[in-house]
Amino acid sequence: MIRTIGITKDQKLIKEFPLEDIHKNEFEWYWVDFNCPTDEEELLLDTFFHFHPLAIEDCLMRLQRPKLDFYDDFHFFVIQRVNEELSAEEVNIFVSNKFIVTFHKNVAPEIDRVQKMLEKQPKNWERGTVYLTYQVIDKIVDSYFPLVYKIEDHLNALEDELNYQSNHNAMKIVFEFRSDLLHLRRTILPMRDLLYRILNSYRFSLNKSERAYFGDIYDHLLKLTEMVESNRELTADMRDNYMAMSSSRMNGIMMTLTIVSTIFIPLTFIAGVYGMNFDHMPELHGRYSYFIVLILMILIAIFMLGIFKFKGWFKLFKP
Repeated sequence: MIRTIGITKDQKLIKEFPLEDIHKNEFEWYWVDFNCPTDEEELLLDTFFHFHPLAIEDCLMRLQRPKLDFYDDFHFFVIQRVNEELSAEEVNIFVSNKFIVTFHKNVAPEIDRVQKMLEKQPKNWERGTVYLTYQVIDKIVDSYFPLVYKIEDHLNALEDELNYQSNHNAMKIVFEFRSDLLHLRRTILPMRDLLYRILNSYRFSLNKSERAYFGDIYDHLLKLTEMVESNRELTADMRDNYMAMSSSRMNGIMMTLTIVSTIFIPLTFIAGVYGMNFDHMPELHGRYSYFIVLILMILIAIFMLGIFKFKGWFKLFKP
């Protein structure tokens, strides 16, 4: 579907006009939005607008890295939005002083919000296509925040409620959030680099007011970068804590098995000696031999437990 908006030289807004009327009406500037275009509509990028083949190729190919390319009569942006499943979706923008053309193969609610804003705020019409480009990028960047805040809230709740002693699914949850943060990071960092290039490019000229607007987007991306990195560090700390607790539990188990095994070694030796079937073993015929050996084995066990306590082994079991 193709949507059109035009601002005439006498500051009137015209919507949903055919593309052929672009050259008939004397527009100050116009906006054409390719919203989930068909194959026939995609051809208009070449047959009607005559954009550069490389820019058209970037639109039609799979997901590109956010970037800014300069051509003779327009500038070309590749930006990325993130859907609810945290998958990146590409939005392309062709912009000049006379027009702005947006192209996206997926539904982009941010574009709809900008169009509604444009219709309700006539004071922004005279600001032109650069300001409209700012609005599109700004709305897309702002849509990152709820996704990051959602992950951050889940991690904080998980950190408060997580019981490392019993929750065996903890690491699965943590690594799922870590994967989500990685997906966001792959979009946010290139977008930050793109805004840095916009602010420092002499070919994409910005006046003082426009530079302030784009600088605000750059600040938002810096904040998002810090939030993503902070949450990644939190997941790393939770992972390390879990591994440390798991290692501590394993050490406690091994210590218990070691103590039990060490105590039973001499007892097993004694039982083994008197379990042999030799005829000439005087102790076997004594009236109290069984009780003497049993008491001896108990004393050995108590003696060894005393040694372990003296060496402080039992303190390792305290939480």
